[in-house]
Amino acid sequence: MNRERHVKLFKNGSNQAVRIPREFELPGEDAIMRKEGDRLIIEPTAPKSLLAVLATLAPLDEDFPLIPELALDPVEL
Repeated sequence: MNRERHVKLFKNGSNQAVRIPREFELPGEDAIMRKEGDRLIIEPTAPKSLLAVLATLAPLDEDFPLIPELALDPVEL
């Protein structure tokens, strides 16, 4: 999966920016950027919470059976 695409750099205020083409779009709202020599590496960050992970999952379209309440065994203390 070694795709390449020529992109334009532009200024956004005092920052330099690049428009990321759709086929290179990263998931989420945050990324990590680092420089290795002349290369600029941009990677998606891992979700920060279980709620963030759950929000990315598709809803289940399945009816689960009811689970009957079980009697608890007595415990001696």
